[in-house]
Amino acid sequence: MRRDEWQVWAPSLGASGHVMAYGHWGRPILYFPCEGGSAYDMENHGIIHVLAPAIEAGRIKVYSVDANDHWSWSNTSIPSEERARRHDAYFAWITDEVAPAIHNDCGGWQPIVTTGASMGAYHAVNAALRRADLFPHAVGMSGNYDPGSWHAWGERGDALYFNNPSAYVRNMHGEHLDWLRGHVFIQLVVGTGQWEEHPTRALPSSWELAHALWAKGIPCNLDVWGTDTPHDWPSWQRMAVKHLAGLG
Repeated sequence: MRRDEWQVWAPSLGASGHVMAYGHWGRPILYFPCEGGSAYDMENHGIIHVLAPAIEAGRIKVYSVDANDHWSWSNTSIPSEERARRHDAYFAWITDEVAPAIHNDCGGWQPIVTTGASMGAYHAVNAALRRADLFPHAVGMSGNYDPGSWHAWGERGDALYFNNPSAYVRNMHGEHLDWLRGHVFIQLVVGTGQWEEHPTRALPSSWELAHALWAKGIPCNLDVWGTDTPHDWPSWQRMAVKHLAGLG
């Protein structure tokens, strides 16, 4: 399998971030790691292994990036609003630098699927809802989509609101909502096993976001797995096979 490693400069962060690319051709899939993870996590935890048949067949090409959560969402020493502003700087790297690098690697513009597990699921779904022009399809595995509940404190403003799908989806309206209904698809996947409800709240958060999306007419599917599906890598390997391998 072809495996490439890039260093992509992030002007908004004043640093470079890693991007790993797996495969030679196929539908581009951008993977966000779990909280504080790296671009190597997808390979180190078996996701690339289980997707190998689809990658080697040229149906999909997978890209993974470093997280920046230690500076943003995971830094509970700063108010939630500042965490969200820092996340915006990371998101600017994704949209302004990583997405064009993927397009260049693919030989031209292509719609990019976003995916991730745990906090990576939040990144994937939020990216699609905010920039469906770039990321029209998201697969969120075992995600909590309410950063306003993540050890939150301080005054809340626009940065937190517009990075909180659990908040902004309920208030969508008008032409933007009409456009989004025809341009995005959100696939949520979650288990009912250990850690999916406590302490992660992935199970209730997935249900809540799905209901909010359905109420607004935004295409969404919720796939709830059984009690044999904990909040852990073996579960996300199986979810990836079902919801990513067949996308090409």
